Amino acid sequence: MSQEIENDWAIDEFGAADLGDARRTARLVALARQLAKSPHCSFPQSLSQAQLKAAYRFFDNEEVDTDGILTSHIGQTLARMREVPVILAIQDTTEYNLTHLPATEGLGYCTHKHVRGFFMHSMLALTPEGLPLGVLGLKTWVRPLAQLGKKALRKKLPIDEKESVKWIEGLNHMTALKSQCRGTQIVGVCDREGDLYDVFVAERSPDVEWLVRAAWNRRVNHPEAYLWEAMQSVAPMGTTSLRIPERGKRAERTAQMAIRCAPVRIRKPKSCKVKGLAEVDAYAIWAIEIDPPQGQDPIEWMLLTSVATHTMEQALERLSWYARRWTIETWHRVLKSGCQIEARQFGDVKRFIRATALFAVIAWRILYATLLGRLDADVSCEVLLQRFEWQALYCRTHAVSSVPQQPPTLGEAILWIAKLGGYLGRKRDRPPGMTVLWRGFLALHEISQMYLIFRKNE
Repeated sequence: MSQEIENDWAIDEFGAADLGDARRTARLVALARQLAKSPHCSFPQSLSQAQLKAAYRFFDNEEVDTDGILTSHIGQTLARMREVPVILAIQDTTEYNLTHLPATEGLGYCTHKHVRGFFMHSMLALTPEGLPLGVLGLKTWVRPLAQLGKKALRKKLPIDEKESVKWIEGLNHMTALKSQCRGTQIVGVCDREGDLYDVFVAERSPDVEWLVRAAWNRRVNHPEAYLWEAMQSVAPMGTTSLRIPERGKRAERTAQMAIRCAPVRIRKPKSCKVKGLAEVDAYAIWAIEIDPPQGQDPIEWMLLTSVATHTMEQALERLSWYARRWTIETWHRVLKSGCQIEARQFGDVKRFIRATALFAVIAWRILYATLLGRLDADVSCEVLLQRFEWQALYCRTHAVSSVPQQPPTLGEAILWIAKLGGYLGRKRDRPPGMTVLWRGFLALHEISQMYLIFRKNE
C-alpha cells in the first residue's frame, strides 16, 4: 500500500518543480497531497502543527515563486497536449478581493477604487471538446496605491508598460510552449479585453493562432469602412439554434442565430502612433439572434480569428471554441470558493500569490475530474483515481469488503463520488456539478485514508 501512496497525483504534478532545492520540492509535494484532502479548510484545520510551521516557512520563502511551483505541472500538461491535434489556450483575468484583511501587507487597489487585493491573469489548456488538460501559466500583480486615480496617465504609456501587455505575453508564451508540442495547433482564446491590435500584429510561430471576441468596431479595408457595417453587407451562411439560459428577469429560451463569415483586413487604429504597421488579414464570424423577444437586445457574438474560416462548419467550430471560455471562469470559481483563497490569512500578499499557484492545480484536478467523467465515461477510472482510492470507493458504495479485479469505469466512479457529495442521481437530474463533486472528493479522501489504515497489515 505504501508504494501506491507514493505514486500519487501530487508526485506527477509537482515532483519536478523547479524550486532550487530538492527539499522545497518535497515540501511542495507533501503540501499538495495534504491540502487537496480538505482544500476548503483553513491551514490549522488541514495540517498538523509540524506541517503548519513547514507550510508557513514554504510560502514565506523568497526563493519560491509561481513559475517554479508550476514547472512540473506545466510539463505534465504539455504531455497531455501532445496527444491531441488542437488545443485551446484560454486566457482570462480575475481579481482577489482581500479588503476584509486590511492588515495584509502589500495589497493594491482593484477594479473598484475601494477594493484591495491583487490580480491574476491565467492560461488554461482545453481540448475543443472542453476537457481542461492543465494550467499553462499564471501572472500576478498588484496595482500600487500610489497610482490610484491616474488612469488617464497610464493610457499614454507604451503597450509594454501597460497591464494589457499580458495578452502579448500570453501569445509569446504560447509560442514558447509550441516548441515542446510540435504536432499540436495552439489557439489562444480571449474575451473582449484581448481585442488588441498589438496582439494581431505580434509575431508568432506557425500553428499558434488567436481567436478573440471583438470589442471595437475596427476600421477595415472595405467599402463600408468599419467591421460591423462590413459584416452587415455579407449574406448569412445559415442559421443555428442556441439555448439561452435563464438569467435575472430573462427567461430561458432557444434563440435562432444567423451566421455570417468573411475575411477582413484590419487597418491600424487611428490612435496607434507606430509607423510602418501593415494591415492585418483575419476572419470575422458574426452570430446574431433573429427576431429577439420584444424589448430585448439580440444575442450576438462578433469573433475575429487568424484561423482560416470559410465554411458554415468552420464558423460553427470557431463559435464552439469561444464558448469554451466558460471553463476558465468555472475554474476561477473553484479556486476562490472551493479553495477559499480569499478567506485565508497569510498576512502578506506574496504568501497569497504563492499559495494561489499551488491551489490552482488542486482546483484544476477537480474540474478535470468533473468534465472528464462527462466526456469519456467509459475509460478506466484509473486515469483519475489511484488503485486504493477506487477500491475504497467501491467498498463504501457497495457496502462490501472485497473488490473486483478490474477497475470500474470513470463514469461509474464519478457517479459514486457525486453521491458521496449528496447527488441523488435520479433519471431527470442533470449531470453532477462542481459543488457536489467537490464535496464527494472530500469524503473520498477520508474514506481512502481509513481504507488504507484497515488494509495496511494485509
